[in-house]
This record gives sequence, C-alpha cells and structure tokens, in this order.
Amino acid sequence: MSQEPIHIIGGGLAGSEAAWQAAESGAQVILHEMRGVKETDAHSTDSFAELVCSNSFRSDDHEHNAVGLLHEEMRRCNSLIMKAADASKLPAGGALAVDRHGFSALVTKAIEDHPNITIQREEIAGWPPEDWRHVIIATGPLTSPALAEAILAKTGEDSLAFFDAIAPIVHYDSINHDIAWKQSRYDKVGPGGNGADYLNLPMDRDQYYAFVEALKTAPLHEFKDWEKVPYFDGCLPIEVMAERGAETLRHGPMKPVGLTNPRNPTVKPYAIVQLRQDNALGTLWNMVGFQTKMRYGIQAEIFRMIPGLENAQFARLGGLHRNTFINSPKVLTADLRLKADPRIRFAGQVTGVEGYVESAACGLITGRLTAAEARGETLAMPPVTTAFGALIGHITGGHVEAESYSGARSFQPMNVNFGLFPEVTIEKPEGVKRWKGTEKTMAKRKAITTRALEDLKAWQ
Repeated sequence: MSQEPIHIIGGGLAGSEAAWQAAESGAQVILHEMRGVKETDAHSTDSFAELVCSNSFRSDDHEHNAVGLLHEEMRRCNSLIMKAADASKLPAGGALAVDRHGFSALVTKAIEDHPNITIQREEIAGWPPEDWRHVIIATGPLTSPALAEAILAKTGEDSLAFFDAIAPIVHYDSINHDIAWKQSRYDKVGPGGNGADYLNLPMDRDQYYAFVEALKTAPLHEFKDWEKVPYFDGCLPIEVMAERGAETLRHGPMKPVGLTNPRNPTVKPYAIVQLRQDNALGTLWNMVGFQTKMRYGIQAEIFRMIPGLENAQFARLGGLHRNTFINSPKVLTADLRLKADPRIRFAGQVTGVEGYVESAACGLITGRLTAAEARGETLAMPPVTTAFGALIGHITGGHVEAESYSGARSFQPMNVNFGLFPEVTIEKPEGVKRWKGTEKTMAKRKAITTRALEDLKAWQ
C-alpha cells in the first residue's frame, strides 16, 4: 500500500466525510483546516462539520424522498456524518434534525481520535504543492480568497460565481401541459435546438397584474453582511424588477413577443413565463429569469399563481446569494478530478452540490476514490440509478448548457431530487384501473428508491 498521504483541504461536512472514508480504507490522511488560525465570516467555532445554517438534514424517508434515499445510501457506506446525525437527532417529524453542537462535537472527536488522520490547522493560501500526489479540495462556499484565486488561475475560468442568481426549477411532470406549449421565441433553433425548446405559460392582463402585486408585497430573505453584494442588471431579482414598474417584467423575462399560443392563436397573451430544460433527462425545467430573494415559504405560493403551475412541484426554489463554486461540468472529469491537474479532486459545495447531506455524500465518494487510487487500485463510480450516482452525474455533466452559445453560465447548485434519476417504468397493481391522487407518484418514487438500493448493493 502506498505510504503517500492524502491531503484534504477543508474540515466541513465534505472534508470530514472524505477524511473518514479514506482513513477507514487504511489510507494516511492529513486534514488541513484554517479555522482556529483564520476565521470565516459565517462560522463561529473551529469544530469540524459545523452547521452554519439550518440544523435539518431534511426528510429521512428513504422510500419516497430523494434526500432520504441519500441518507440511506450513506448509512450503508459507513458514513461518519450520518452516524453523528443519528446519534444527535432531535424530534422533527419525518425530517432528520440534529443538535448542531452535539453533532459537530461527535464528528470532531471521531476525526481527532482516528489513528490514520493527522490534523493541521493552517490556511492553504495557494495551489497545493506539487509533491502532494493525492489531494481533495473541500473548502465549500467560503473558500479563502488566496485559494480561490489559485483555483481560478489553474482552471482558466473567469470567475468562481461569487454572485449567484438562482431561478426555481420545476418537475416536468407537475406542469399542466393542457396550458403549456413548446416553442422557442421566434422559433429560433439555436445550437442543439429544434425551435421548440421552451415551455411557455400564458397570462392575461388580470393574472399578470395580480402576480406583480404579489411579488411587490412578498417577504424577502434578509442577507447577512457578508452576503451583501450589488445587483447587476443581468440577474435582477424578479421582485426588484416588479418594483421598478408594473410593466417592467413584460419587457423583461415575461415579454410576450415572438410566441403564439397554438390553442388560442388569435389572442395574444399579455405576458408569458418561459421554462427551459435544465437537465439532460428532461425531467427538470428552469423558470427563465425568475431569480429571487423571496423567502422560501412564499415562493411556491406565488409561483403557483402562474397558469400551468397551479400544481407545480419544485426541485429547487429560487435564490440570490454570495457563493463560491466551480463550473464542475467543464473543469472536472466524471470521477471528480480536475482536468487541469488530475491529482486534485473536488468535493462538497464548491463542486455545485447544495445541502449538508449532498456535500457529505460528495466527500464520501471522493474519499473512497482517492483512497483506492493511493493503493494503486481503481474504484468504479456508483451507478447513475443511485442517489450518489445521480448527484455526481449532475455536477459533472448531467445539466444542459442551454446558453453556452452566448457565454452565459448555466450550471447552478442543486439539491438531490428525483428529477436527476433515470426514468423508471411502473405498472398499475392488478385490478387497479386508474391511479388515484398521488398513488402513481408514490409508486414511481418507491420504484426509483428500490432500484437505487439494489444497484448500490451491487456496486458495494
């Protein structure tokens, strides 16, 4: 076995999980964490896996929820993060919520006590030294400026998206296709298109003005000081556009020009909302130009005012915040290596996964991959039918760069959700003529999760 250590930069959820997985595989790990020497604007301790925001890991239902499935896959792969979460859980209905301090203390103790892990409190203020042959960068959305600049220089990217404009994403199956129609504005084909690349949702005058008024009165997320960055006109929140005038949205993302409703071709809609395909499977669709800083609780309610979205289910709600993540589909290989320097892997939020569990899952996979590499072995990637595989497939190429011809960046952070999984075929139970209510949706989810755990077992 190689005696060369694995260097992991960052002791958040992804870095801690990567260190644990690699060490449990027998590798020698050096975990570099700058907190304790240099603080961030968001953390309050120097403990590992500190939870900065919520204390919830979201749903723990592994049969009918994608993040619950990810929980279960991680548990079956000896996840330190899930062990600590289960040991520090609090009552939260169907969700897995934790005592944040107890959780972090458990992770920290496990890392400190592991005989194969050495902790070095220091900032890696530049590109990792050339004699580090096995490296995982797991520095999260608050990557230090010096390392961020080194990443920029190495990848050749123009920026690390320090200012995020995120639009909501809708599950295709939840859109009312009796109202929506497919058409590109002015029937333009574009690269890889066919002239019908957008879903269009029409509004009459009364519907439009009611929607604008709802936007103007919606409660907004209040940013922390370190998140406050100036807006730029290319990605103004829709509520800011609404405040600039009642007609502003009709001359922006909701303009009704270049489109004809085939169901009522003689009547011109007063405004039109467009949705663009967001992943290669066609299961997720992005609300074009609908970046917002409205609070999550009100977003779905307001967006369901749009005809065709009355029963919409959202894979991700909108947002506008400071963030740091690399353009993973462009700069990473399918096994999370940096194309410009293959000895480096990236893990966690810096890759474009969103959420505690997703970050830790990414760390779990990179830890195992790198440990196998240090032994001179090759570990197969998890199947795309698993939550692991679906998530990694998204960040390394599962999205659609619909606007690559214009130079616009289309890759955005994403939570794990069923829209990332390949389709599964289900049949009605014997004797059932038609599905009732949510029966079909629940059966489909159960089929996806059952397949995932079977394929995970084979992979293991």
